[in-house]
Amino acid sequence: MAGRKVLIVYAHQEPKSFNGSLKRVAVEELSKQGCSVTVSDLYAMQFEPRATRNDIVGCLHNSEEFDYGMETSEAYKRGGLSSDLIEEQKKVQEADLMIFQFPLYWFSMPAIMKGWMDRVLVQGFAHEFPNCYDSGLLKNKLALFSFTTGGSKEMYAKGSINGDIRYLMWPMQHGIMHFCGVKVLAPHICFAPKYVSEEKRKDMLIAWAQRLKTLWKEEPINCSPEWYFK
Repeated sequence: MAGRKVLIVYAHQEPKSFNGSLKRVAVEELSKQGCSVTVSDLYAMQFEPRATRNDIVGCLHNSEEFDYGMETSEAYKRGGLSSDLIEEQKKVQEADLMIFQFPLYWFSMPAIMKGWMDRVLVQGFAHEFPNCYDSGLLKNKLALFSFTTGGSKEMYAKGSINGDIRYLMWPMQHGIMHFCGVKVLAPHICFAPKYVSEEKRKDMLIAWAQRLKTLWKEEPINCSPEWYFK
């Protein structure tokens, strides 16, 4: 919808990859709708995934014993986070919707994207106990995880060797996004694009474009254990 702002956090090394195509489709379709779309291309940006002392500019709150969570929280309050974090937090703050586009690595997101979560979503900015889950500090935002797998849909079915794909979404959707108050849309999963025909890959891209056309009408999932483990 016109006027909405979208942040796509994208983690793939190869622009010509299927994930790259999914990202391009999202940019094109959402831009056509009049949305303002920003992309954080983590590999192209050479985004630093490690949470270190370098994330704090100036003196530490406690120089005797380094506590990353406490130090970044204090640095956020005084405007003392590193410039790359301030830039990413600004993008998050402005976004109505965040789309996370990535290939599934070891039942999770790539390290560079997990590092984005670790470093950007600091206490005071994204959460501040007891302001978490439904009262998290990013509660007026939506998130959608769009990813590819190496295994087929059958391999991620309930009772299969990998277990239900929803089990894998619990730490990402609930433990990170919902914890920060973000409402979560159902994930968009492209199963094993590497092992299907070119025609099926095109169908996957068309299905993604079609979903994006009506995305703003979707209701968030019920972020409860029942959704993941029923």
